[in-house]
Amino acid sequence: MKFVTSLGAGTALWLFAALNVASAQDLNVLCGVDEDWCLTMETAFEAKTGLEVAMERKSTGEILDRIRSERANPVIDVWWGGTGDTHLQGAAEGLMEPYQPAHSEDALPWAQNFFLMSGGKASGVYAGALGFAYNSDILEDRKVPTPSCWKDLTDPQYRGLVQMANPKSSGTAFTVLATLIQLLGEDEAFAYLSALARNIPSFTTSGAAPVKAAARGETGIGISFIHDAVTQKLAGAPLVIVAPCEGTGYEIGAVSIVSGARNLDNARRFVDFAMSPDGQATGAASGQNQIPSNARAALPPAAPDISLIRMVDYDFATFGSPEQRRRLLDRFDKEVLQGASAVETQ
Repeated sequence: MKFVTSLGAGTALWLFAALNVASAQDLNVLCGVDEDWCLTMETAFEAKTGLEVAMERKSTGEILDRIRSERANPVIDVWWGGTGDTHLQGAAEGLMEPYQPAHSEDALPWAQNFFLMSGGKASGVYAGALGFAYNSDILEDRKVPTPSCWKDLTDPQYRGLVQMANPKSSGTAFTVLATLIQLLGEDEAFAYLSALARNIPSFTTSGAAPVKAAARGETGIGISFIHDAVTQKLAGAPLVIVAPCEGTGYEIGAVSIVSGARNLDNARRFVDFAMSPDGQATGAASGQNQIPSNARAALPPAAPDISLIRMVDYDFATFGSPEQRRRLLDRFDKEVLQGASAVETQ
């Protein structure tokens, strides 16, 4: 517990510094993974290369918006972490620079396919399955049944007990949206989300925030990636982790070089490191449990065995389309967010 407290304090200091440094001379990175992993990766890369890195953590949708806004004059060199379909959207918009990284011959088949799908503009770093986790203490205190399926979460007994991120800012939540469409069909998925929204007091910005809130006892059920819930459970939280009975989707977390990057050579060195066994080991070193894409990288001991989870054949090409993303987010805003607000005011 002392180690966790110390790490949290270090992360807080790092975040403060990151917010007060606009850019570094050597390399500027936007990070879409957990804050602890951002810090560990930054430290490891700086130690290996001697370069100075300015790394800032943001949610995946925020990163894409930031890179779009700086398209004419990029400040960011590398986008590291976050859901792959959002990287594909950036690649399709011409925001990413093609690059064949070192260690690509060691990439697992799903990562090789993802690289080809991106037109050589994004490399898959890790994978993880979607699910939810519930705080067993809270559900027991409320005397409500334990959920095992997506459909269970719309039960009125869970009113005010569910948290999920907003897909407009969170790549995790966009994966939820895309997964439900592939499981149920589009109209049925939006009907489901509208019902689910009645049980959600507010949507978070970050995709990992719901399971962290469940771990702290601030909500009963958090929808997120399973590996994020595993990290909280290993820290002692009373979480029960669920792979939904209907099946679920998954992410390929990626790394991309921003088109027009000022520090292109250093950006390529960062991507090479991110794809190396040493770079991918920073995940486990920071308490993360994603599955690394490099076949020579060690699998974190607590990483979920996704071969045991019923998975959808996730359509990255369709849901990585900028037009599809805009259309679905507009529909989510109108039918789910605005619909939930209308219900609250009645």
